[in-house]
Amino acid sequence: MKLTGGKVEAFLQRPDPAVRAILIFGPDEGLVRERMLRLAKSVLDDLNDPFRSVEIFGSDLKADPSRLADEAQSLSFGGGQRLVRVRQATDQSIAACQALLEADIQTDTMVVLDAGDLNPRSKLRKLFETNKKAVCLPCYADDARSLPQVIREALSTHGLRADPSATSLLIQFLGSDRSVTRGELDKLALYMGDEQQVTEAHVRAAIGDSGANDVDDVVYAAAAGDFGQLESALSRVLADGTNPVQLVRACQRHFQRLHLARGFMEQGKNAGEAAKSLRPPVMFMRASAFQAQLNMWSPAKLTRAFDVLTQCETDCKTTGLPAQAITGRALLALAQAAQSGQRRTRR
Repeated sequence: MKLTGGKVEAFLQRPDPAVRAILIFGPDEGLVRERMLRLAKSVLDDLNDPFRSVEIFGSDLKADPSRLADEAQSLSFGGGQRLVRVRQATDQSIAACQALLEADIQTDTMVVLDAGDLNPRSKLRKLFETNKKAVCLPCYADDARSLPQVIREALSTHGLRADPSATSLLIQFLGSDRSVTRGELDKLALYMGDEQQVTEAHVRAAIGDSGANDVDDVVYAAAAGDFGQLESALSRVLADGTNPVQLVRACQRHFQRLHLARGFMEQGKNAGEAAKSLRPPVMFMRASAFQAQLNMWSPAKLTRAFDVLTQCETDCKTTGLPAQAITGRALLALAQAAQSGQRRTRR
């Protein structure tokens, strides 16, 4: 059974005792770790308790598929619910998981597996999505829709509030990994001292991220058709070790906002009004560039851009070809489309 949206949070707060095993997977490793820890802490406080906590690596289950069911069936010395964690699970763990789900387990042991970014064809993922005794929790990178809530919740634990411009800047800087996001917000909270209202200046001083700015440079250069800027910015971020898929997703978020703003324009607003209607608002330093791009990209062209980016991410994950080259070609295709739109605008 696959849980998404609000059902994930509800399950994390109150795990269903009828569920025999839980698979937490996805590209956001920080969010995978966070959810694994939340579930583990719902069972016991000391994860190093040798009588109630067991940790197994997924690779070990291939040679001993019965071990997982045996561990789930075992009782803890001294009583109390047990926790079995399977780390770095892959499709090689499928036999052990099938044996667990088919076994007549009479204990309340919680079995939690963590995994990387399993594609839809993964046997392990399919097993957990279709079995009524299992639950899988996908963990995808936060985006412009989910990040504001993450930011509000994290800052509120420190008694802080962020104004709209600060929130917008935080969204630009954060989101690729949940643990990194929380770490940066904790750093911001420490920087704030006794102040409670977070402003854009506070964000820049505490967690100003040149890497995030470089990613924005790539995105805006591609959307504007600026080949020279795109080449230099892309080379810079790839040399810094930025994951190509992170670039693709940053582009997807940007084009989603362009698409939304174009919708406002279809309702009669001009480019400036449409950009100001977005929430969170476009950063001041990028506002003029964003408005110019609105005049280059028609709704039909934006739809084709989404197709290019979706195919790019799929190819990066499935073809085995160099992800940097795949992403570079996709960004060049977007830049060429932007230039054609620019020529029509000038006419």
